[in-house]
Amino acid sequence: MSTTAITEGLPPAQTQPAEAADFQLPQQLLEAIAEAAVDRELHRRLPYEQVAWLDEARFGALRVPQSHGGPGASIEQLIGQVIRLAEADSNIAHLYRGHFGFVESLRFKPAEQARHWYAEVLAGRTVGNASTEKGGNALGTLNTLLTPQRDGSWSLTGEKFYSTGTIFSDYTRVSAAIAGREGRQFAVVPIDAEGVTVHDDWDGFGQKLTGTGTTEFHQVQVPQIAVLDRTPGSHEAVHEAAFFQLYLLAVQVGIARAAVRDAAATLATRTRTFNTSASGAAFKQDPLIQQVVGQMSSKTFVAEAAVTEAARIHDRALQDGLDAGTGDPSFTAAPPESICDSEIAVEKAQITVPGLVLEVTAELFQTVGASATARTKALDRHWRNAQTIATHNPIVFRARAIGDHTINGTLPEGLNAIGDATSTAPGRSTL
Repeated sequence: MSTTAITEGLPPAQTQPAEAADFQLPQQLLEAIAEAAVDRELHRRLPYEQVAWLDEARFGALRVPQSHGGPGASIEQLIGQVIRLAEADSNIAHLYRGHFGFVESLRFKPAEQARHWYAEVLAGRTVGNASTEKGGNALGTLNTLLTPQRDGSWSLTGEKFYSTGTIFSDYTRVSAAIAGREGRQFAVVPIDAEGVTVHDDWDGFGQKLTGTGTTEFHQVQVPQIAVLDRTPGSHEAVHEAAFFQLYLLAVQVGIARAAVRDAAATLATRTRTFNTSASGAAFKQDPLIQQVVGQMSSKTFVAEAAVTEAARIHDRALQDGLDAGTGDPSFTAAPPESICDSEIAVEKAQITVPGLVLEVTAELFQTVGASATARTKALDRHWRNAQTIATHNPIVFRARAIGDHTINGTLPEGLNAIGDATSTAPGRSTL
């Protein structure tokens, strides 16, 4: 199938911006992505071709503001498309997470940097993620370093793991420390730059095709336009932490929808039953099997409703902050407390949605017989993928934070640092 055929009807982002409400990933494109999802899973074929289709469709430009020539989609509209894409292939939806997080960060950058990087995104270029270090860094610190050079550029050296999406992208955004400076910065570097090595070494039992592996950086030259400051405790930091978790929840909802879809599709063609069945009817007519699928569908509906509402809250919280001036890099006043509404909402959803999705993906196997466990059907991928995503942010920590907020009014802190534990409680991170 040609790229032109599957992306027909999508407005190129370089032309007049489409109304965000008009942007829908074409069903034909989603069906083409879903068509070989099982084959890719079974043979571990990375989805380069499918990512190229989405890049040509300018999926990655959805959140570029209309003032910069983009569609100006809301977070709610983006999350709706992520859910649809995750239903087709959760790996592909997931691998764009770092890219969309990068695009979100541009709302808080100096005008020159925003113009430069929005233009790259509108041209169809994407940015992967390289933030987490596998070990050896104390919580709240980074071993990856940016070092200033005499000509005003920077040199980047370090190693990252969980580099989701990087292997498919044009650039990757690397979190790094600068000696003597509090907090962290980000360097945006081409993945084919001298000194960058990307490894396909992710061996998780789920989300196998997200390109989540190791990336090494050895004295990579970085121009000033590609070094993005991050102010500790800023609206940008609060917004991004919540957005990253919301995005994962959207991928999980897509997985649940895929499990319901596969249950219905399998039942539609199944003719065999068991003598222990109360009705003796085909599975699709058996009221007990219908009940299980009804429960799966209901749980998926509730999970999606929670994530959609959290997305709406994100939109409102972001706008509250921007209206107060937090998008200006010179903003130094305390941001409005309402910007934390997005973190509160996403943490509440995190406590509930992953469990619902895991139940749905397990209940899928109550709707069929032992034949459903055939490796060639890969129905187990839904549970494995959902469980893998659910490990990204320990749910018990989120439940404790929401309990503290409910009882004591303590504002929760988003996930923004991972590292080796210290002997004493670290307190709030400066990253």
